[in-house]
Amino acid sequence: MSTITNRTELLDHGNQRRADALEIAEYALAGADPYLIANEIITFQDDVLTVQDQRYTLDGVRRLFVLGAGKASFPIAHALDEIIGPRIHNGLVVCKQGQQGSLNYISMLSAAHPIPDENSLAAACAGRSLISKVGANDIVVACFTGGSSALFVDPVESISLADKAEANRILLTSGADIREINSVRKAISTVKGGRLIQPLPPGATVINLTVSDVTGDPLEFITDLTVPNTSTVDDARHTLNRYDLWNRMPASISQYLQDGAAKECASDSDLAHIRRQDVMLIAGDAACTAAAEHAKVLGYHPLILSSQFEGESKELAKAFAAVAKEIHGYSRPLPAPCAIIGGGETTVLINPHETHGQGGPNQVFALALAEELADSLGYVGLGLDTDGTDGPTDAAGGIVDDTTSQLARERGVNINGSIRQHNVYEALARLGDLIVTGNTGTNVNDFKLLLVGWLRSVQHSTATGPRVAHNDPHPSVF
Repeated sequence: MSTITNRTELLDHGNQRRADALEIAEYALAGADPYLIANEIITFQDDVLTVQDQRYTLDGVRRLFVLGAGKASFPIAHALDEIIGPRIHNGLVVCKQGQQGSLNYISMLSAAHPIPDENSLAAACAGRSLISKVGANDIVVACFTGGSSALFVDPVESISLADKAEANRILLTSGADIREINSVRKAISTVKGGRLIQPLPPGATVINLTVSDVTGDPLEFITDLTVPNTSTVDDARHTLNRYDLWNRMPASISQYLQDGAAKECASDSDLAHIRRQDVMLIAGDAACTAAAEHAKVLGYHPLILSSQFEGESKELAKAFAAVAKEIHGYSRPLPAPCAIIGGGETTVLINPHETHGQGGPNQVFALALAEELADSLGYVGLGLDTDGTDGPTDAAGGIVDDTTSQLARERGVNINGSIRQHNVYEALARLGDLIVTGNTGTNVNDFKLLLVGWLRSVQHSTATGPRVAHNDPHPSVF
């Protein structure tokens, strides 16, 4: 299990609700563990591979390959390595730099995320080489998950890796959602959009094992290298139009998308010669579901507000705060003590012409929540990127409570200014409220949590409200 660090001295001063929030987050991550799920649905005995209800016989002719990339790909590959072992003919998995672990029968490469590097290009070349060796009777077990867009890249000939990396930087701070971002990534790639497996010979089988990090769980935006796609070049152009990115993009990319040279992704008919089984190991709402279950164990009334939140993080914080105030004022939509839970993929819009600091959408959510509930007592809120990296930082997110605003004043942290300048990482670090987990081994949708006791104005009361009584002892968080 990952280790979390934050302002833990508060735990020694009786802030039970903060301890509960971190424990619920622990269970949220545990409920989205792809290694455990893969072991539940995959068996290999007497040369027969069974994946859910599908059986595949490995005889003297049929060989099995493993290929994957992404932030949740290692645990899937780890399970395959243990279950199938020496019957894996050839295997390769590309992990985010810093991934711990080793495999016996599958090669492991590392590359950069969220901005691709030379290792990302080398990984894609190695993956294409592996695909070229697959025969008509062979099986490819593909474990591509969120993050493969950066870890496994091969731009079209007219676009350099440096331009591809710059495009990633621009897209990730443009305010575009993941579908819009991926429409551009696919349009300038030789492997995305189903193109990776298009060269496979007729009769080859692809078994997709994946983990969703996109709202609604659409395969073409999760494991897009190995499934048919409906995203078009026009979709990419629409994204650049909508967010006014044509002049910000490297010239090679703008020209490529404008001059009609861009090719469409692989459609159903383009991949009709390949047998395919698509398995969603973990849906995007898995962390929310697990969190709700454990919140109930701890004595909270749980409510999954939605597992499909999108848009700007600071606006979502306003919505969560409004729900907290509704609970306080009217005991609806449910009474306190309660756990308001949310998931999805929110974004941060950064003005490229203004100086800004570091942070990620979950850190923004947490700090914005503290701002919205600055005059309230009896709450704890957190935002967590389930892969362990929120934005281009080493933190998974942030946690705040009814002491955050006062502590910010004491330590000279301007919460509103930090949000406006997107300097949330530094602000949370100074408050001791960053959540740091390291690599979690999963990558479902982002996780948001707000625990509400009795919300009271700090101008009228200093009480923190009733504590939640339960018999489950609190271990060290994470």
